[in-house]
Amino acid sequence: MDPDKFNALRKGLLEFLILSMVSSGRVYVADMMQRLGKTDFATQEGTLYPLLSRMRRDELLDYEWQESDSGPPRKYYKLAATGREQLAEFRDYWKSLTGLIEELGKPS
Repeated sequence: MDPDKFNALRKGLLEFLILSMVSSGRVYVADMMQRLGKTDFATQEGTLYPLLSRMRRDELLDYEWQESDSGPPRKYYKLAATGREQLAEFRDYWKSLTGLIEELGKPS
């Protein structure tokens, strides 16, 4: 399988993967990168930080600073109310999309 053929799909889904990760609780960027790094959605800081900034401007995410025992304070991201709504909408859409793919794949 050619992994490059799904690049556009992966890029489009990254925002929703982040919303999903953050929906489970506050998440530090290094943790996001580690979790994504174990998947086909591995990404660079140069991609992730601008996306997180845009998501915060769009009021999907918020963050809070927390002191760290091993250095400077860390920024932990959390889901904003708008992000929670968007994630729920995406999950509903994803279910209908996968249903459509299955339905269209059946003989007519």
